[in-house]
Amino acid sequence: MIPVLLFPQFDPVIVQIGPLAIRWYALAYIASLIIGWRMVRGLVQRPPVVATQLQVDDFLTWATLGVVLGGRLGYVLFYQPGFYFSHPAMIFAVWEGGMSFHGGMLGVAIAITVFCRRNAIPLLGFADRIAVVAPIGLGLGRIANFINGELWGRPAPDWLPWAMIFPRATPTMQPSLSTYDLLRQTVCAGLDPSQCVPRHPSQLYQALMEGLILFVVMFVLSRRESVRARFGLLTGMFLCGYGIARIIGEFFREPDAFLGFLAFGATMGQILSIPMVLAGVWLILRSRPARPGLG
Repeated sequence: MIPVLLFPQFDPVIVQIGPLAIRWYALAYIASLIIGWRMVRGLVQRPPVVATQLQVDDFLTWATLGVVLGGRLGYVLFYQPGFYFSHPAMIFAVWEGGMSFHGGMLGVAIAITVFCRRNAIPLLGFADRIAVVAPIGLGLGRIANFINGELWGRPAPDWLPWAMIFPRATPTMQPSLSTYDLLRQTVCAGLDPSQCVPRHPSQLYQALMEGLILFVVMFVLSRRESVRARFGLLTGMFLCGYGIARIIGEFFREPDAFLGFLAFGATMGQILSIPMVLAGVWLILRSRPARPGLG
């Protein structure tokens, strides 16, 4: 018997009251912003102090706008510019899905830059504190992707114990007749053969690497005052860590059907992550201890 699981078909809507619906994806955004806000309030007060807790409270609105606007515009520009430029009204249809982490990161980076300049806050010092909590949103977002049954993985080998069948997955291959005969008798009853493809649950891989592991690394590093004092170091570590985790995760994730594989078999996620790694290395190499009394 082939070790394979059938995606449990979670309801993406948690609660619906009339036209108002609360979705898991929206809850992931809200929870990550609130948890991150509470943690950053404590981080900015640890030596060297970079901001007040009231300033962190004010930045929450900026961060929310940066994530939502940057994430949406990033998806429009990086993934489907032709479609959205032909149907500009759809740019605002965020309920249809379509958010880009790389766009959200740029949105938050712009928000941090403008906010720090307006409030005379050390830019890289403040960015370091934000970088520590960023993996929380990444991890929760990937779990929400899994619950929604989207961004599924590539076909998995038959021996993988946690291989999973996503009925909504875009057909990419026809399983062998013997394989399908076995699956049809177990978990694939009623499904088209092209849908009965065991896949990697890549959303969970990415939640583990981009979320849990990266957060643990960032949190442990942030406990050391010598690390916090080197403004730009934590931001560089986050950019490198996320970029590497995303590049690895993309080897297990099915590329978007409307993009497919790009140059040299790379995916859009991998290509967009390369500049992040390079920027991270640059920040790490140039990080220096903050001047006494800064902040």
